[in-house]
Amino acid sequence: MNAGRLGTLALIAMLPLLSGCENSAVAYSIEGKEHALTLLREQPYFWSDEVTQYVIAARLPQCQRKVRIHPGRTQMVDLEVYEAGYQMWALHQGARWYLASTEECKVQDWDNPDGTAPGPLRGRFHLQDGVPVFSPAAQAPAAGG
Repeated sequence: MNAGRLGTLALIAMLPLLSGCENSAVAYSIEGKEHALTLLREQPYFWSDEVTQYVIAARLPQCQRKVRIHPGRTQMVDLEVYEAGYQMWALHQGARWYLASTEECKVQDWDNPDGTAPGPLRGRFHLQDGVPVFSPAAQAPAAGG
């Protein structure tokens, strides 16, 4: 077998592995597409089970900011979105909490010692049929579901 054909066969064999990388962006539209929280997940290497995660807080044309949050795993953990005040959102993923402001487009870690939500659940980012989606609270399945 010649080297060119062997290289082609090796590339074809690797295609399923390369297609396993996750690059997704899913938005919670607060007031149309200009006012939203977006979860962005990027898996730069197919062999890694770690996924880089960002939250994009946007209220256009006033502000938009992409903030890196703690990494996730290829098996996505739900990210719940709670209303926490005027243009303020509490995000809960696993044991971590974040506060996101769409007034100033900021996202930060939040030490929430008692672990209780500061307001009503608005929905959650989760996997549906293997694809990340956002489901409003009335439609969102139970956590982990």
